[in-house]
Amino acid sequence: MNAAAKQIKFAPAVRENISLLVGLAGGTGSGKTYTGMCLAAGMAGAKRFAVIDTEARRALHYADQFQFDFIDLHPPFRPDTYAQAIVAADKAGYPVIMVDSMSHEWAGEGGILEWHEEELTRMAGEDWKRREACKMAAWIRPKMGHKKMVARLLQLRAHLVLCFRAEEKVDMVRDPGDGKMKIVPKASRAGLDGWLPICEKTLPFELTTSFLLLADAPGIPKPIKLEAQHRPFFALDKPVTPDSGARLAAWAAGGTGGPIDTIERLLSDYAQCASAAQLQALEARRAALWKGAKAPTKQRLKAASDAAGQRIKARPVITAGPVNWAQRLQRARTVDELNDEWESCCTAFDGDPPNDCDAVYQARREQLTES
Repeated sequence: MNAAAKQIKFAPAVRENISLLVGLAGGTGSGKTYTGMCLAAGMAGAKRFAVIDTEARRALHYADQFQFDFIDLHPPFRPDTYAQAIVAADKAGYPVIMVDSMSHEWAGEGGILEWHEEELTRMAGEDWKRREACKMAAWIRPKMGHKKMVARLLQLRAHLVLCFRAEEKVDMVRDPGDGKMKIVPKASRAGLDGWLPICEKTLPFELTTSFLLLADAPGIPKPIKLEAQHRPFFALDKPVTPDSGARLAAWAAGGTGGPIDTIERLLSDYAQCASAAQLQALEARRAALWKGAKAPTKQRLKAASDAAGQRIKARPVITAGPVNWAQRLQRARTVDELNDEWESCCTAFDGDPPNDCDAVYQARREQLTES
């Protein structure tokens, strides 16, 4: 055995820090951009994600609903143009990168189809007989450019959400009954009812998972590629939510991908709350999410809590009594941590915390300030 072979060592396989590549394809009105935002937000958690936009700044329509940073990508839409922008976002440390739309890499200005035509013109000019002979050779450079881009995407640390346009395609087939030609929806592994993603045909299968979205059921995923371990994360009869992204990210980090509490899940549960006991459990979950939430999100949570309380005519309660909060305040190790706990305590009692809690807060604040 040579020295190089001796250095080859195997280690136990452990699923951790896996980068996810998710594809969403759909036509106008299918909800692909919003669905992509939901997945990216769930994967990113409390962090901001990056959006690479080729759709005339359409992503900015969602700037008041999601926390992301934005770049407007311009033609020519060569594979390397995409790769450079995505790699730059990865190096900047974004946990999730969303591209809307990836279809321009195939059919946009300067994309692979135009690149093929440029190569054909370079090789054969306007000699149509020679052009016919050079068609296959003219694909070499565009296809190699695409493969290099995919190879770079597979090396990312960030999770990647790729949105594709989809178009309806048909075939002419002969009816075996009467022998007449008829038009039918085009059949494809990557399509449904004739709707196909606009991209290189193998790309949806290079990804971790990919879905088709249709305008008659916006946001409801129709699997193109969905492996068994990822099926529990998506309800195939309901629109995709940030919870699916959060569960995917937890799975990729080595977890089970079990249900993860999110702001959207909590807001949904508040809307369905029907008893004081349920409300008490929801208020405990609100306290757990409160510290990392921003002001607009806190306002949404507070409004949902108040609405649920009014609906069941019960005052929101987050804990069994003031002793619990007093203990939490006493355990705070820094002034910032103490202030966060005090804010949650005030919220739990609708701005009127018990006197005992107030006394503990004041005393603990003096101790921490002096130390």
